[in-house]
Amino acid sequence: MKSSSITKKIVSGKFKNKVLKLPSKSTTRSSKAIVLESFFNTIQFEIIDATFVELFSGSGSIGLEALSRGAKEIIFMERDHEALKVLKENIAQTDPASCEVYSGDTFVNIQNVIKTLQRRKAKAYFYIDPPFSTREGMEDIYDKTIAMIASLPKECVKLIIIEHMSPLEIPKVIGSFCIKKSKKFGNTTLTYLESE
Repeated sequence: MKSSSITKKIVSGKFKNKVLKLPSKSTTRSSKAIVLESFFNTIQFEIIDATFVELFSGSGSIGLEALSRGAKEIIFMERDHEALKVLKENIAQTDPASCEVYSGDTFVNIQNVIKTLQRRKAKAYFYIDPPFSTREGMEDIYDKTIAMIASLPKECVKLIIIEHMSPLEIPKVIGSFCIKKSKKFGNTTLTYLESE
């Protein structure tokens, strides 16, 4: 079975039931349906007309779900070549004019995204779903992610959401942000941070 035949659907909104391709499991990890549902139930009305940044985008399913539910603009960040190809195919099925893709290292590109937000005087939702640190070569991914969050200027941030392995302890305070709440779904947890 080829990896391109793995799919998922947009759940709600103007692109409901659009079929999105998923990159191969070895490349990225798709967010579980229950996690997605909880997340969008939490912020469903807040994201209307908002800017939404999906870091480590993979297929872009979270950003495109946000777009379908009324977000104004989605910024995707992904470095894997196969995932980027799938991401661009998925964007083409929705509203490419509302989407921007930063290819390459997320930890480098975040500076350009911040500059763009500052130029537009925009605040964004940041959905951060790094590869689990159990993957080869990813042992320091959470340290780098936490350092990156600490570097975000609070005037650009509406809310930060981290999807992470449940055993990971996220610091209660990271830079200008503190944990608002955490919700656990088996081995995956969503942690919400906002500025103090």
